[in-house]
Amino acid sequence: MKWFRRRKAEDAVPAHLPNAEEAALRFWERWFELVPVVSAALGDGEPHRVEDELQELVRAMHPDLVFSLEQGHMAMYALVITGQEDPRLRPYTDAWINAAPPADMVWEFHDSVPPVPDPTEVVVNLGEVKMRLGDYRVVAQVDGDVVDVAVYHPALAELSDRQRQTMTFLPLDVTLGERLAGERLRRVETAQLEPEGTISLLELRSLVRTLAQVADD
Repeated sequence: MKWFRRRKAEDAVPAHLPNAEEAALRFWERWFELVPVVSAALGDGEPHRVEDELQELVRAMHPDLVFSLEQGHMAMYALVITGQEDPRLRPYTDAWINAAPPADMVWEFHDSVPPVPDPTEVVVNLGEVKMRLGDYRVVAQVDGDVVDVAVYHPALAELSDRQRQTMTFLPLDVTLGERLAGERLRRVETAQLEPEGTISLLELRSLVRTLAQVADD
């Protein structure tokens, strides 16, 4: 999984189209020109070759959108563009996914972070710190149809404040999928020490999916 940097405060903000549908169509026009280069870079294991071009392409739709290139579930690769459940950005992600081409053997597209089949197999490299998601432990407290969670990993204490925030939410997104996490998780905290009564990420997924199914019924 390769997550690309979010916009920094000092970055110049490019102009973007206020019409979400027009912005999405322009994205896909440019994507079809770039996709052979993107596929070649990923095939060579060098995604950095196309990072800047894709960054500008996504930001041209809206500067607050976040994107990632991932291994696909059904296709070889997946492009994810998400507004991280920000309602201001939903028109842009809706227009983008509605205009997306059908998935094929090489590419699939998602407008929110999808759950990975087994998050415990994911390892995130943050410089010299490697964090295996299988080492995460979570305390989950159910309140009606939502869940409050405290997230613990022994390496969280070694991270900067920004990295710690990212690595508190990222395991939840890849475990539940960004949309389900946004719907069912209420408070999310970082635990400094491993609490008692913790469960694994896969146990959290089972709990939240069951809760969502009961609530939908």
